Amino acid sequence: MEPFALKNALENVRNTTPLVHCITNYVTVNDCANALLASGGSPIMSDEPADVADITAICGGLVLNIGTLNARSIEAMHVAGARAAELGHAIVLDPVGAGASALRTDTAGELLDELPVRVVRGNMSEVKALAGASAATRGVDVNPDDVVTEENLAASAAFARDLAARSGAVVAVTGAIDIVADADRAFAIRNGSPLMGHITGAGCMLTCVCAAFAVANPQALLESQVAAVAGMGLAGQQAAGRMGGMDGNGSFRTYLLDALYRLNGDALEAGAKVEELA
Repeated sequence: MEPFALKNALENVRNTTPLVHCITNYVTVNDCANALLASGGSPIMSDEPADVADITAICGGLVLNIGTLNARSIEAMHVAGARAAELGHAIVLDPVGAGASALRTDTAGELLDELPVRVVRGNMSEVKALAGASAATRGVDVNPDDVVTEENLAASAAFARDLAARSGAVVAVTGAIDIVADADRAFAIRNGSPLMGHITGAGCMLTCVCAAFAVANPQALLESQVAAVAGMGLAGQQAAGRMGGMDGNGSFRTYLLDALYRLNGDALEAGAKVEELA
């Protein structure tokens, strides 16, 4: 992928300030809003079924995050998703904890089947559960057996491409090594920091950032998602580099948002570690 594609993807977000409706979980909702603002987007949150169709109508993108499901939020996701589909808006699905319970797995699968989802973003255990593959999800964390490694990278990329082909969505599998794929191409991204796993919501924040990039780059969806994932990973690296002797995960969370806010196209172009896979 040409570096300028990543730069342009970020600059398109900064220049257009896409408004994204986030039906996300209450554990991370504030961080999701701040991550969207830091990346150049604009957040709005509603999970009231009587409200979500109108809210979705004024936005360009919709995030469906199943992290803290209840009957009201499930109904709201279907209502908002149907409205977003009518309007041709970018829908991003985050199957948080899919595989951990039948409700989560079934809800995520129904949303993927019923809606024209543009992007799926999750860890490998969640994405495997969504795809119906064998996975043993540990809550919202990836199972060690599902971690993407250099040894299983080719097989993991093939899996992501297959799900993309079957679903019509770009699939972003995030972890120590990230994979972003559509039906034809797959990229490995090696940005990030282990500290990102020591705060709640790094993945949820990334999903919302992915939505902003999808809205701002409708003609370059795959490239936009590579840019979003690499950008978040690069921000994690920069945040880790700021850590001092008295800093902990609370400081890291703040530094991560700061790094997202200060990230520009030139820095992304220079720092992204992206490899196209055969």
